[in-house]
Amino acid sequence: MTPPTALFPRTPLLAGNDAEAKRAEIRRYFHATYDRYESLFEVLVGDEAYYRKPISLRHPLIFYLGHTATFFINKLFVAGLIGERIDPRLESMFAVGVDEMSWDDLNDAHYAWPAVADVFAYRRKVRAVVDAFIGETPLTLPVGWKNPFWIVMMGIEHERIHLETSSVLIRQHALHYVRPHPDWPPCRHSGEAPANTLIAVAGGTVRVGKPFDDPVYGWDNEYGHHEAEVAAFEASRHLVSNREFLAFVEAGGYADDALWPEEGLGWRNFAQAQHPTFWRRKDDSWHLRLMCEEVPMPWDWPVETNYHEAKAFCNWKARATGLPVRLPSEDEWYRLYAVAGLAELPVDAVANANLHLDHGASSCPVNRFRHGDFYDVVGNVWQWTETPTYPFDGFAVHPVYDDFTTPTFDNRHNLFKGGAWISCGNEAVRASRYAFRRHFFQHAGFRYIVADAPPATPTVGYESDRMLSEYSEFHYGDEYFGVPNFPRALAQLAIKAMGTRPARKALDIGCATGRATFELARHFERVTGIDFSARFIGTGVHLAEQGTFRYTLADEGELVRYKEVRLDALDLAGVRDKVEFFQGDACNLKDIFTGYDLVFAANLIDRLYSPRKFLDAIAGRINPGGLLLLATPCTWLEEYTPRNEWIGGFKRDGESFTTLDGLKAILAPHFSLAEGPLEAPFVIRETRRKHQHTLSEVTVWEKR
Repeated sequence: MTPPTALFPRTPLLAGNDAEAKRAEIRRYFHATYDRYESLFEVLVGDEAYYRKPISLRHPLIFYLGHTATFFINKLFVAGLIGERIDPRLESMFAVGVDEMSWDDLNDAHYAWPAVADVFAYRRKVRAVVDAFIGETPLTLPVGWKNPFWIVMMGIEHERIHLETSSVLIRQHALHYVRPHPDWPPCRHSGEAPANTLIAVAGGTVRVGKPFDDPVYGWDNEYGHHEAEVAAFEASRHLVSNREFLAFVEAGGYADDALWPEEGLGWRNFAQAQHPTFWRRKDDSWHLRLMCEEVPMPWDWPVETNYHEAKAFCNWKARATGLPVRLPSEDEWYRLYAVAGLAELPVDAVANANLHLDHGASSCPVNRFRHGDFYDVVGNVWQWTETPTYPFDGFAVHPVYDDFTTPTFDNRHNLFKGGAWISCGNEAVRASRYAFRRHFFQHAGFRYIVADAPPATPTVGYESDRMLSEYSEFHYGDEYFGVPNFPRALAQLAIKAMGTRPARKALDIGCATGRATFELARHFERVTGIDFSARFIGTGVHLAEQGTFRYTLADEGELVRYKEVRLDALDLAGVRDKVEFFQGDACNLKDIFTGYDLVFAANLIDRLYSPRKFLDAIAGRINPGGLLLLATPCTWLEEYTPRNEWIGGFKRDGESFTTLDGLKAILAPHFSLAEGPLEAPFVIRETRRKHQHTLSEVTVWEKR
């Protein structure tokens, strides 16, 4: 391949001292991207090619032609940077619907798509608006998340993503809808495929994650911090070639159910797949579908598969060799990058990798670009990993594009690394983290590794259960209206009341999501948290094990924000090994839960089916001289506690009988009131504009 005479511009450094030079660079970056994207659609033959779906799971190409332009306007408008839209109808029609659907969720909806000429006319208007915005908006350096030019960069990098995804759809289109184009020449070189061998990769520490002041544009999932120790492994020198994969096909790999995990088997059966999707059988020989043509099979090019096919191949190879063959994890890919001695792409020179459109519009032989002892650690095709996409510690969403990554935190989208021949801009940097559903096709292949250790399982999702999220915020989130954090305040009260008493064991009964359990562990040698809800204690368990927890928080209607709890940020990381959590019934605890110096029961008794049963038995679980802290808002409701089980909140002999009266009567045989009653306020956030403000009555009792 002959390298292009002019390089497609790299993603710019958003720092420096010359704002006007940077403005000009961003303007060039915008127009070069916009031009290149439109040239991609010049490979289509006739208007019908825009309206026929290349695959049933995606919109027709007319959507993607309009989508990247409307993205600029929608984001600039939402950010308050422009005062009016260009065409509200198109900006609504082309706004959403990008992500591919589940492979068995066909969408046959019909849309009144606009004419092709009208979409190109709209794109010209958008170009003028964005160009004027770049030229007229004050620019200060560096450009960070809150800078108006960040939204411009967001639009440009977004269009570069769709330069790639649209090229895949074009590749999946019927051949008569496309034609070769001088701007998109494929590689014309092929030869014998090299034999693949395993190369040792030393173990080491991986540290990734961008700081928020990094001067290169990034998507939200790149920020934060992640560190891991990676054990030594072996990796294939080359990407798996078409020739190497042919052995799997000819061995009946597609028909062997045992090689396919359940999800992959479901996809294979639905798709009736018998070979890679871009392979074609013609005249008793194999051909390969490129973006705009079919060519005799280049056996030394990398095979292109989805995750399921790559996984089945590894299972087949593991069975054939007796070795633990699998796909690498994201962390293991970073080790490959390190041992290969790679660096970011040069700004003004052709890359030593089939990347960033520097070498044409297709894959090329797997033995062309050497990186240390390996080939194609970056470039040629994306490389599937075993890692579902997940947020780094410190992850935050950009307020103007809060759903770029978060919908993929579902354990159904796997990361792939390294980029392909068309991966440009942000896609081509080391920090990029892109993930697709496992059945999805991109310009993606794989290399395999041999490793004794299984791939690490990251924390993927955000808890979205409404009640669990509310309690997570109540325990670990912000303080509202100046009201102190309730579990923390009560734990501090309990610790103060303990004075010089022994502080060996404490029980947090009705612990919910566990904040007080951790807070009590500042003082006690061991703290047990028990709750009836397995979902609630799951939060505490997760925090104790991982140190972080993530959840969504309702703002209004379907709109949510994303929150992260970190024990180290709460100065609680040091007590993780002092807590334990169990599911249990406060009215029927197991005998092992005994010998406590403190029993802590916050907002519990008026939610029990038999609070008297709990109170009658609790004395036997507390050491002599130990304390019992009870807090209750006294909101007795029959939906939780039968009327005959209430211990207060009613008339007795014509006089008011309060919860405190009931507590005194029940606890008198074994306890003395040591402190209280006190009133402790708390606030539970339901939505951005709706909060519950409540007072809990607190009493502290000493076991005689």
